[in-house]
Amino acid sequence: MRSYWMQQSQDCAVLELRDVPTPQPAASQLLVRVRAASLNRGEFVAGHGLHGPAGSWKAIGGECAGEVIGQGAEVTGFAAGDRVMGRCAGAFAEYALLDQAEAMHIPAALSWEEAASLPLTFLVSFDMLVLQGRLKEGEWVLINGVSSGVGVASLQLAKAMGARVIGTSGSQAKLDLLQGLGLDAGIRTRAPDFAEEVRRITGGQGVGLAINAVGGSVFAESMRTLAFEGRLATVGYVDGVLHADIDLEALHARRLTVFGVSNKLRTKAQKSAALPRFIAEVLPHFASGRIRPHIDEVVDFACLASAKARMEAGAHAGKIVLRMPAVD
Repeated sequence: MRSYWMQQSQDCAVLELRDVPTPQPAASQLLVRVRAASLNRGEFVAGHGLHGPAGSWKAIGGECAGEVIGQGAEVTGFAAGDRVMGRCAGAFAEYALLDQAEAMHIPAALSWEEAASLPLTFLVSFDMLVLQGRLKEGEWVLINGVSSGVGVASLQLAKAMGARVIGTSGSQAKLDLLQGLGLDAGIRTRAPDFAEEVRRITGGQGVGLAINAVGGSVFAESMRTLAFEGRLATVGYVDGVLHADIDLEALHARRLTVFGVSNKLRTKAQKSAALPRFIAEVLPHFASGRIRPHIDEVVDFACLASAKARMEAGAHAGKIVLRMPAVD
């Protein structure tokens, strides 16, 4: 089968399309014929450390959608031909292995491409908004870098939960586009200069939850937007800034919470522990059509390099999806 591999260094990433044997499922795994897989910015950020030591090669792709064509002896609840989606390793390939603990049946309303853009970003958003963020109906949320894949997913999930959302982006066109997904207020900026405007929009109150999908360059400013008992989630650092000042007086007096969102050091059991709640609380929104994954572009399997370049240039709004070649 064909599979994309990547060699990551601090300066660049080299892609290679290889012909490798089709994997065989272990006892608790599904073998899936991949129909679509989507790109995630963190996979290509050297500092995130998702690809082992610098200079090593690794099969890439973190989420996919496809049909079950085989399964291990201990798998239950799935059968050959089922449409499934989930987080996995090596998703940019013609076939991939899904652990049963990560596999989800695809709601009938979703296409392969929509399903492939759902698992990773929406599970991250569920972690930020629900599990750690404790978001309540009616609260204000600030999303820095709102046009990113996880930014758009967080916007959609927050709106489904009854929250009000402010987003920042350097592109007014992207902010205008996201108004159609429920964005209540957009601030056009890439600089740490938005706290005063956030306070104005929220009537001086500040936000209950701020999501920092940019990095250290906006960390301190994001803290300044928080209301009493506000929470600040850091989910990435695409700006490459890994250190930031922290206002201890504000943290102490306003009883703020600062937390990180990463699966880098979690075990498989820890990563999949929230999946039953996600299936019960979030998937119904997709089944009913209340949320549809927002796809920026669908590209052919052969065009991964150009899709990666588009994502790294920040030209997208939402998810970029890799479509697999048609099967006989």
